[in-house]
Amino acid sequence: MLSPTPISLLCALLLCLPLAIVFTLTTPSSTTTTITTVPTDGATTSPFPSTTIVAFSTKNMTTRNLLPRFPRKTETPQKPQIKNTTTVSPPPGPPSSQGQPPLHVINNEGSEDDDYSLFQLASRVNPNPKKPIKKIAFLFLTNTPLPFAPLWELFFNNKPKNLYNIYVHADPSFNYTPPFTGVFRHRVIQSKPTRRHSPTLISAARRLLAHALLHDKSNYMFALLSPACIPLRSFNFTYRTLVKSRKSFIEILKNEVGAYDRWAARGESVMIPEVRFDDFRIGSQFWVIKRKHARISVRDRRLWSKFKLPCLEASTCYPEEHYFPTLLNMVDSRGIIPCTLTHVDWNGSYGGHPRMYKSNEVGLELIRALRKHTPRYGDDESYGSNSSLIKRHDPFLFARKFAPGSVHPLMRIAKNIVF
Repeated sequence: MLSPTPISLLCALLLCLPLAIVFTLTTPSSTTTTITTVPTDGATTSPFPSTTIVAFSTKNMTTRNLLPRFPRKTETPQKPQIKNTTTVSPPPGPPSSQGQPPLHVINNEGSEDDDYSLFQLASRVNPNPKKPIKKIAFLFLTNTPLPFAPLWELFFNNKPKNLYNIYVHADPSFNYTPPFTGVFRHRVIQSKPTRRHSPTLISAARRLLAHALLHDKSNYMFALLSPACIPLRSFNFTYRTLVKSRKSFIEILKNEVGAYDRWAARGESVMIPEVRFDDFRIGSQFWVIKRKHARISVRDRRLWSKFKLPCLEASTCYPEEHYFPTLLNMVDSRGIIPCTLTHVDWNGSYGGHPRMYKSNEVGLELIRALRKHTPRYGDDESYGSNSSLIKRHDPFLFARKFAPGSVHPLMRIAKNIVF
């Protein structure tokens, strides 16, 4: 056999080269690539391995630049923000100058005190906004249709809408037939059930204050009224009396009979240390307070933590007559005139209710008699020596408690006597 010559070997190599190229292009192959990860933000360590082995096929693959794998960013938990969600109803009838209806704040908090969002929003308002016109906010707290709505219609009739606002807290557990109409139309705020001998009446009053604060920064004085309240004076007289006052009107009594039992109604020493017995006060549920004190009332959580507790004995549990006098006396006693401008007769009271005037008692003589009365300025021993109070003769602007049927005799004398 002949030995291959160099020329023959070269020829053989040239003949086999095309076959090798075809074989290489048609045979799949795998490539192993080593990728090094880079720590972020200058970190010296990474939760991932420093190298990652990645195997990939070159078959039918589009080449792309490989990026380093970084740790996933962890979001820092944020405190939920309070949402001021409002529902706006149409204005309460003509004229359009009446302004927007009450602000409805939808509260989604599931806490024990689920009014917290509303009160927190209201506590942020400016207590002394500069407004050219001062308004009176009339706050009606009711669980029935307003029996004296026709009388109040006359009271507000033809009065400038930029001088007042109306807000109604209507217990949703009750049926309001007929519905609120006239000046009370679209004035019902977001309301919750109320019950006597419980802090729900405090919550309702605070709810009214909060909505009024948020709704209109022109609200200067806030008058809390019951469905059994009537106006004793004209709107003009009432407005002038209230807007010229630099202080709130709220009855503040210290040495009432049974005061200790009322203070201890939730249990012996339960109110301590927030409310000592020496700081405990009693007063009428119905008051007229300034914007500053309205803001204080909705902002408070310290005293409310005690007054919201349930009582052990219903006969001594009247938190709505204790909370506001105690709070405002502790915070700003100098900014208070210690009396109520809502007349009430406790002679012949029953079950904690004052005397109720029946329809056959209502007439010219009764209205004139109520107007002649003067308020009681706190306890005699506490305020009797105060010369500034001795000289005061503030008029009663409202009166209670009137039977629903007395609306008819009141309407007969309203235009000529009451207003």
